Amino acid sequence: MHIGVLEDDADQQDFIEQCLIAVGHRVTQFMRASELRRAIQTQAFDLFIIDWRLPDASGMDVTAHLRQHDGWKGPILFVTASQEEEDIVLALDSGADDFLAKPLRPRELSARVNALARRAGLQAQATDKEQFGAYSLDGGQREVQLAGERVTLTEREFRLVSLFFSHPGELLSRAHLLEVVWGIKGDVSTRTVDTHISRLRRKLVLDGSHGVRLRSIYQHGYRLEAQAMSH
Repeated sequence: MHIGVLEDDADQQDFIEQCLIAVGHRVTQFMRASELRRAIQTQAFDLFIIDWRLPDASGMDVTAHLRQHDGWKGPILFVTASQEEEDIVLALDSGADDFLAKPLRPRELSARVNALARRAGLQAQATDKEQFGAYSLDGGQREVQLAGERVTLTEREFRLVSLFFSHPGELLSRAHLLEVVWGIKGDVSTRTVDTHISRLRRKLVLDGSHGVRLRSIYQHGYRLEAQAMSH
């Protein structure tokens, strides 16, 4: 699914994105309610995850506006640090379909999202295969196939390849990869990232010979690029 995440805390954004991308969803992040309102005019979303406290609005107000003025009928998962019954009731009465209290737990977040998708009649694509040329990613089985052959990957390697294939053509810095995949701040040694990338490039033959190349950008990071096939 294409999931919009309205959350102004960068660490929480990265955590939510990591959890959802790891099971096959596509994520677009927003820090301000105004950004989400503009995006909904031009992009199609399947589900929204909305935090309560935002710099330019209340998540309650955003949820109510989506329902009453934008006519948006898709699922909304409301997230906040509060666990008070009154707050939960208020969120649901404002138009949210479900409620999660922080700190979020990865498996529960994924399960709630998939449950909302089923309830709304959406295809829960977290277990479907996504095809990228000769490569096939299966979020449910945590598996990658190259030309029909299964490639054995560690959990971290699978998270890395899922992140790259969900952001084709985008430069992903080492610091970003450390924060999203390893869950640590990006100011530590980057050798571990380079080692994992080298191993991933070798295992999946990401040298362009199968139409996809994982390119190193000197002093910056990595970018997954489509390559013209040689004949």
